[in-house]
Formats: sequence, structure tokens, C-alpha cells
Amino acid sequence: MSIHRKDIGTKQKALTINLDNRIYGSFAEIGAGQDVAANFFKAGAAAGTIAKTMSAYDMIFSDSIYGVQQARRYVSESRLIAMLNHEYSLVLERLSAMRGDSTTFFAFADTFAALNYHKTNEGHGWMGLRFQMRPNGDFHDVILHVNLLDNDNNLQQQAAGVLGVNLIFACFYYSEYPAVFLESLMDDLSRDRIQIDMIRFEGAGFSKVDNRLMSLLLVKLGFTDAALFGPNGQNLQPTEVLYKKNAVVVRGRFRPLINVHLDMINTGVEKFMAEPDVDKDNVILITELTLQGLKDRYADDNAEIDEKDFLDRVDILCSLGQTVLISNYHQYYKLVSYLSKVTRRKLGVVLGYPNLEYIFSEAHYKNLPGGILEAFAALFSREVKLFIYPTLRNNEIYNSKKFSLPPNLIDLYEYLLANNKIEDIENYNKNNLEVETDSVLQMVKDDVKGWEEYMPVEVSAMIKQRNLFGYTARPDGV
Repeated sequence: MSIHRKDIGTKQKALTINLDNRIYGSFAEIGAGQDVAANFFKAGAAAGTIAKTMSAYDMIFSDSIYGVQQARRYVSESRLIAMLNHEYSLVLERLSAMRGDSTTFFAFADTFAALNYHKTNEGHGWMGLRFQMRPNGDFHDVILHVNLLDNDNNLQQQAAGVLGVNLIFACFYYSEYPAVFLESLMDDLSRDRIQIDMIRFEGAGFSKVDNRLMSLLLVKLGFTDAALFGPNGQNLQPTEVLYKKNAVVVRGRFRPLINVHLDMINTGVEKFMAEPDVDKDNVILITELTLQGLKDRYADDNAEIDEKDFLDRVDILCSLGQTVLISNYHQYYKLVSYLSKVTRRKLGVVLGYPNLEYIFSEAHYKNLPGGILEAFAALFSREVKLFIYPTLRNNEIYNSKKFSLPPNLIDLYEYLLANNKIEDIENYNKNNLEVETDSVLQMVKDDVKGWEEYMPVEVSAMIKQRNLFGYTARPDGV
């Protein structure tokens, strides 16, 4: 089954699985009801699929079965993994001798915190399937995190139930087609109801699946506006990583990362760490790539993203130990609004002087009823501060002190300066300011002698080793 059957419906998906005598396993669901298993019962012929279904809803019961989690958080990836480990081992222990040669076993698990009675929380949860692709084969995992957006507990339960069916169906019928797999998760659902902000594929059968591309695809498909992965390329759930952290974010194209980028990162972090209300032992640095920034500089909104070019940039960032955020937040105030929801601690935004000019251009806020003031209410909310890296123009340094504004914005700007919301980065390397990224990129493509001096040694070595960014070594003597 290689074509995405969008019109099949949740009930028919569940029935198709129930009637497939190869597929058999267990369901363990905590929170948000047991709507995934319920869909299989309602579809009919559930005995063909369900060996067991359970819900260890009480914390004491849950701990006695799955173990006490170190962080004592029951809606977490670690709890989900513990559930999958326990339930899958039971399936194999009790059923493999009888039908292991003809069955692809699975264990489905989810743990949710749906909307409470007083509607004071935000519904979200973890969901995963551990399954075999062939009888007696090794297991594979697909794990995801979802935010539930319906303003009703019953609707959130129903959405979780549909998503669970979609996940199981995709694992058994779309596992060879990652893009189709991902797209099918939203069947019978919509972005208004759920947001999938992390997914990870693991196992030998997914060896050709690059989880970083899956993060990119989540954002491209609109399943989320931001996805995160760590230096090892492992997809991460933003809230779990940023929870109670001070965060500093640096946006860039990084095509490629050159000395000026590294100087901006290092001096920006240094400036942020010097803030009196920042816990220096609890800071995370995020390098951000926007969807628009992944396209050619002057490409239109409909232009496709070159996946190899994306991976080239990511490989370099990760090799330097960076945590990378891919976002659809072209406007800075949207990025800050998002990050302010996932961490309540201080947030620093490091940006070049041209982006300061961009932020104060009222033309970018015409679609907002409150215009620039509405945007700035989000951008400068709470503990948010901008750190400005200078630009060299006509042999002059441009920074926040040399910023020219129209008369109607001067008082607003002075207010932000007076309240310590904008500050210049001063300990920068002036030599880096004379170098333009696009010029260096062209030097790399043409292998112009000396291009290596404009970037960190690790970056130039990786470009040569992997032929990144269109690099091809010139023949000797050319």
C-alpha cells in the first residue's frame, strides 16, 4: 500500500487492521480515556488485533507497573518508553511461542494530560508504537508528542483516539514511505485540533529515515510551527528541553557558518550570561533556521527547500554542538511568543543590526490590528532582551546607538533602551564584519584559494570531507 488513502476514515483503518491476521498486540493508555483501543472495538473484529488493553490511571498503580520515573512526571517521554518496554516484553513473553512465526507483534502506549475540569491546563501527551515489520523480527519504535488544542475534554479524547489509529495504521502500511506516513497522521484531524511537534523513527527498518528531515517536514506540513533537535541529530520535544531554562536564541541562514556567525554566537551568549538575573548553570543556546531562511535569499514563498542544503547546514551546526530549532516564525515577535510559552525564564535574542532595522519597520505589521505596538507587546514581554551585533557600512559601525528612526517611533525606541530591553554587543571581532556570507559561499563553490580562513577549522574540514555546499576541489594546478 504505497498511496496515501486520505478518505479511508478512522473506522475503516481500525477495521483493516483488525482483519489483518498478521497484526496483534496490546494497548496501554493513561489519561484522555482509552479512545485508541475503543476505536478498534467499535470497528468490529477487535479480537483479531487486541490481546490486551489497560489503563494504569492511578499513580501508585502506574509506578508499581512501570517503575518510578526520576522526574516524577507522568506525562513524559521517559514514562512512555517505560510503558513500551514493559508492555512489549509481555506480548513477546506470552504470545511468541504460540504465534510468533506468523505474527508481527506490537505494543501501543500513550500518556496524556487532557484538559482538566476547570480548563486551567494545556492538553498534551506522548504516544508511541513498538512493532515488528516481519514475524520474529527486531522491534521498531515510532514516538511522537502532541498538543491537544480542542477546548473540550471529550473532543481532546476523541482527537487522541483518531491520532492513535492513524499512527498504528501508518506503522504497518506506510513505513516504507516516510512522507506519506507523516502526512497520514492528520487524517480525520486538523491543525486546529492537534499539533505534532516531535516525532522520532527508530529501528533497522527506518535506517534510511533521517529524523532531522522529519522535523523539517513537520514544520513544512504545518503540523507545528517549530521543531527542535540536538547536537546528535536526535529529535527533541521543545518543552521538555527548555522547561525552566534560560534560553538564548541566534537566528541565521548559516550557509555556511563562518567566523562572523561564531563570533555573534559567542559574544551574544557572553553578554546574556552577564545578565544579573540569568542562572549561568541553567542556560541553553539555540540556533534557529526559519523555513524562509532555508530557501534561496530572494526565493518566493512557494519555492521548494533543498533538503541536501538543509542537511549541510544542520551537519555543521550539530558538529559544533548546537541545538537547532526549525521554525515557521519569520517574524521575531512570533518566535519570542512561542519560546515564552515553553520557558518562563529569561530569554535573550541575538541578532544583527539589519534585523533591528527589520523589526522596527512598521510595514511588517500591517496585518495586526494593533500594528507595531501589538507585535512589540509580544516581542518585549516578560524577561526578553535583544542583543545587537553590529554591521559595517561604508567603513562605519552601525549598532543600536547609530539607529535612525522615523519621528513617530523615536519615543518607543528610547523607552525600550531606557528599560534595558535592547543592548549592543561590544566585545566583537571587527575583522569579521568585512566578510559577507554569500561571497564566502561562492568562494567555496569555486574553491577560490583562501576561503578556509573565513570559517572555523572544523567547518572547512567538514566541507572538504563531505563536499558540502557545492564544494568540489580544483584539480591540482588549476
